[in-house]
Amino acid sequence: MPERLEILAVGRLDADLRPAFAHYERLLAGLCRFSVREVREVSLRGRAAGEVLRDEGRRLLAALPADGAIVALDAGGRACDSEAFAARLQAWCVAGPATFVVGGSLGLADEVKAAAHELLSLSPLTLPHQLARVVLAEQLFRGLKIARGETYHH
Repeated sequence: MPERLEILAVGRLDADLRPAFAHYERLLAGLCRFSVREVREVSLRGRAAGEVLRDEGRRLLAALPADGAIVALDAGGRACDSEAFAARLQAWCVAGPATFVVGGSLGLADEVKAAAHELLSLSPLTLPHQLARVVLAEQLFRGLKIARGETYHH
């Protein structure tokens, strides 16, 4: 069972999404040590997309932990249902804490994807990066409940 999970994300959550995320953050705190670290988002104004991705990528790479599994969220990543996600979650946590990396509005730099142990897609739909963070928190909670053999409803 995972002892520690972390989300490493670009930017801060908008005020409208904070209550939903905080709900799952509280639920996760009852099951494991859960933390969120954020790196500063780079403004898109007057900057090329490649420059923004490079700068955010450098910040994320500098913040990646030295141990445990790194799972980067990416539309081209592996998709799975909730039961498979619960099994993957347990496998990721065998080597230590699992860190889930959520990029900014442009996604993740190739260097960040290359540093990840696995790329994960939450949905074939395109999700805004801030909403993806809320969906990820919900799926982490669901995955832990499934892995424990407990019912999900709370």
